[in-house]
Amino acid sequence: MNVRPPRAQSEAPHLRLTWVQPEDLVGHELRQAAQDGRDAREIEERWYAAGGAPAPDRAGASEPPASPRLRELAGHLLDELALLDSPLAPDEPTGPAEIMAACPHWPGPPEAAATVGRDRLHAAWLGRAAGCLLGKPVEKLPLTGIRALARAAGNWPLATWFTEHGVAPELLAAHPWNRRSAPTSLAENIDGMPEDDDLNYPLLTLLLLQRHGRTFTTADLARLWLDELPAGRTFTAERIAYGNLLAGVEPPETARFRNPFREWIGAQIRADVHGWTHPGDPAGAAAQAHRDAVLTHTANGVYGAMFTAAALAVAAGGESDVHGCLAAGLRVVPPHSRYARAVRLGIETARTEGEFDAVVDRLHAAYDSTHHWVHVLPNAALLAAALTHADGDFTRSIGCAVSGGWDTDSNGATAGSLAGLLAGTPAALPDHWTAPLKNRLATSVPGFDRTGFDTLAALTHQEALRP
Repeated sequence: MNVRPPRAQSEAPHLRLTWVQPEDLVGHELRQAAQDGRDAREIEERWYAAGGAPAPDRAGASEPPASPRLRELAGHLLDELALLDSPLAPDEPTGPAEIMAACPHWPGPPEAAATVGRDRLHAAWLGRAAGCLLGKPVEKLPLTGIRALARAAGNWPLATWFTEHGVAPELLAAHPWNRRSAPTSLAENIDGMPEDDDLNYPLLTLLLLQRHGRTFTTADLARLWLDELPAGRTFTAERIAYGNLLAGVEPPETARFRNPFREWIGAQIRADVHGWTHPGDPAGAAAQAHRDAVLTHTANGVYGAMFTAAALAVAAGGESDVHGCLAAGLRVVPPHSRYARAVRLGIETARTEGEFDAVVDRLHAAYDSTHHWVHVLPNAALLAAALTHADGDFTRSIGCAVSGGWDTDSNGATAGSLAGLLAGTPAALPDHWTAPLKNRLATSVPGFDRTGFDTLAALTHQEALRP
């Protein structure tokens, strides 16, 4: 019998957990500092002089792991970066009272109590799932790859699912599908809604409301995550905040401590149920979304959740078109913030350009060189542009949101949620988007695996009726 000798220490495999390695976080924080107008030049020089590297461009972890000396330095530099003041801070508060004070057109309480029906909520759940699923196979792909793959299949502008049927092998090799998503999200592979964090978080919000009602606290949400959300199903700011909780950091400091992703898209994708359960009440939806968002995000990252919740609340009330919904969302965002400017840029660009490809090209010219593809600002601009251009049409809403690149599944999900609400009923959504979902979703959130979207609509309706 041959006995294999033990692996030498130098040959030991290493685990490169994404979005948490200190040596990777420094590059992201340096980029955020530049966006904030914080002068980090001296810290940046020390980092690169010590052998530090920029943040990974698209992946969550670099290779190989840093030396213990470099990792220790990374932690110290992250703490130093956190002490730098931003000149933009006065226009971008995080506290709820300060946000309200900064918004001159903050919406008042609804004049009459609005209701939302199960059918409208059913369409919202289906729309969110379909938009997410459309974007999954091309997540992380550059814009050129998305366009090339869709055009090769005769699917441009996007009007149906991505497929590799009819696409040349050399093109598939040049632009490979998202490795984890392609087996469950290409047209030839779809068999129900596969698991995705863009659906996990609405399920968790539903659990949160069932257990704590509308008066939940950020600490209630933190405890729920620790009880019910597997750590491996978190990413970017959520993963940092989760680790901070385990280390004994209290909310809302969980959003700030060594968290360079605090103004990325994560809180925005958690906002839907807050909006769905506040029909006609954008202020109430935004306030509830704020308590959720501050567990993981600050400033513009929080505004993404508030904007989305407010826009969806107006859509849930059934008394506005998509343009009114977007306008309502802007009323709960400080008007001088970068988030408000991004949304306005998306809307204005969509109104002035006839072709959506030209809209996307202008937005990418504005953000590609300065922002990561998961940052909330470019994605907010794209989402607003897609919804404006589509003018309420469901297929165009999710197609435009996904065809613009960046965080394709998240933007497709939010666009589908709003467009589904505006459609008002599952029957109003094209069958080729809803039939492959087979009225079930996969999830690791306890109690919801293989649940039907009709059941989720009924459960959400109960929370919408709760005082």
